[in-house]
Amino acid sequence: MNTYLLHPLARFLVALIFIMSGMGKLFGFTQTAAMMESVGFPAPSLFLVGAILLEIVGGVLLLVGYKARWASLALFVFLIPATLIFHAANLADPAQGQQQMIEVLKNLAILGALVKFAADGAGAYALDNVLAPRTERVGTAETSKVVREEKHA
Repeated sequence: MNTYLLHPLARFLVALIFIMSGMGKLFGFTQTAAMMESVGFPAPSLFLVGAILLEIVGGVLLLVGYKARWASLALFVFLIPATLIFHAANLADPAQGQQQMIEVLKNLAILGALVKFAADGAGAYALDNVLAPRTERVGTAETSKVVREEKHA
């Protein structure tokens, strides 16, 4: 089965979450900063600017497959405290516990995808493959052929 188109599709689906989230924070800056302040987040505007930059830049890097491993790791590290502070902390609240559980589980699934990108790279049709030396390319026809030949040897 030819899976090369699945690599950019997977990057698109995961990156879209971060790009859209970052854009939502950007266009709702005041409301998001107020929400962060309401949960006791220190210097909410400063951290919000960092979150916006990380989500948009990290999402775009993952989308195009440039430095995808590093982008995945950065997004992974960002998503852990975001999940704990803004979702897991509200699991016991009867009014929003069920929705927060959905958010926590969604973020766990995203963390899984980010781990996969960090471990395996961006895959086919990625800038990492265009810019990397031939021996470092991941998810290309050349590496798949080598892997198949090694398995059958």
